Amino acid sequence: MRVFVKVYANLTRYVAGAKAGVPLEFELPEGATLADLVTRLGIPPTEVRMAFVQGQVQPAERVLVGNDEVGIFPPIGGG
Repeated sequence: MRVFVKVYANLTRYVAGAKAGVPLEFELPEGATLADLVTRLGIPPTEVRMAFVQGQVQPAERVLVGNDEVGIFPPIGGG
């Protein structure tokens, strides 16, 4: 199945060709979860603070469906 993924901030360093906030298309097997997608992208799970599917925060075990739009965010520091 095809999903569209946007990675943000320093997570782009893990995904070849990624630019922050620009969607990339990925093929995943049916039944794949957000955690599976993060693994496929090569992002260490500890680097992911939250993930959105269709604009709503979802847990790592969320099963994806074709054409889902996913956003993956790292922890953000500030001061």
